[in-house]
Amino acid sequence: MLTEGLTHTSEMRVEERHTARAIGSGDLEICATPAMIALMENAAMLAVANQLTDEETTVGGFIEVSHLKPTAKGNVIRATALLTKIDGRKLHFAIEAFEGEKAIGRGTHIRVIVNRDKFNSRIREN
Repeated sequence: MLTEGLTHTSEMRVEERHTARAIGSGDLEICATPAMIALMENAAMLAVANQLTDEETTVGGFIEVSHLKPTAKGNVIRATALLTKIDGRKLHFAIEAFEGEKAIGRGTHIRVIVNRDKFNSRIREN
């Protein structure tokens, strides 16, 4: 059952493919903002995944993030998502990313519960 307070933490080591240079969002060998955001979204998705039916999943609908500090390639980062509000099918999360104890990102995220088959059929129609 979905309840406010559900949380999950996802972790990754920053590899070449996660750098700003590799993604194209910059030209430095540091963790790209899009890679950090993807980890934050992953944490939010996994925070509620076990509470949904097999026919349901969530998709990202909104994200607002500040990237506070850089992270060097090779270092480990983690992102934590906390479900703060349930508004029908809209799920609101507080999201944070850390390298060790240092906060490197913070923001909010909304995911929407969708029926997998209906969602996929709408994509095929377009």
